[in-house]
Amino acid sequence: MPLAADSPLVAVVDDDGLFRETISANLTEAGYRSVTFGGGPALIDWLVKGNRAAALLLDWQMPDMDGPATLERLRATGHELPVLFLTGLNQPIFEEKGLRLGAVDFVDKSKSFAIILQRLRIALAGKQPAGGAMQQGGASGLVLDVASARASWNGQQVELTHGEFKVVQLLAQRVGRDVGYREIYDAVRGVGFEAGQGPDGYRANVRAMVKRIRQKFRDLDPDFDAIETYPGFGYRWRHG
Repeated sequence: MPLAADSPLVAVVDDDGLFRETISANLTEAGYRSVTFGGGPALIDWLVKGNRAAALLLDWQMPDMDGPATLERLRATGHELPVLFLTGLNQPIFEEKGLRLGAVDFVDKSKSFAIILQRLRIALAGKQPAGGAMQQGGASGLVLDVASARASWNGQQVELTHGEFKVVQLLAQRVGRDVGYREIYDAVRGVGFEAGQGPDGYRANVRAMVKRIRQKFRDLDPDFDAIETYPGFGYRWRHG
């Protein structure tokens, strides 16, 4: 069935031709139109000619102009479309850099297309946030900017990855209430995604992530103690 002319157009930039072809076919199957490019310069040239896309899936490692340089050029020329890095570089240092440059998400290429599609839908749905920066309920001192997935604590920016931001956002929305390991993990990875060893392996992933989050807040505020542990169940963001 042909796609409707008003179906969202997703741009894909990757130097791997087979990957571009596969992603494009998957997007079409999911109801999206797509346009693909082998590198950043071709995308920028396309945009300069007046073309527009609803979102961009962007590779990180490419010859001539890599993903970060492409994103910087886009933002410098006033293009504000949501950008999702789609890359095999899954270390937090790369994710943090991508988000600082203005990407809305950072997705491991090894994930199933179902996960990539879910992240894309979230990014498209977030194009018109209902209010930009907002303070989360009773989470005193914490401000979350949902549009850019950035957090600040007592006026200082906390360098959270996109996944870490989602955890903080979930806990802050439930101030004073316990949130279980599984719900926290689902908020980051998608409902039903399994990782780690054994059926409860996700617990170790959540514990490690919360440990990193706490440390990032404590790097700014050594007395930070807003995230409390509920042993055997999960975590809560305390009142006050």
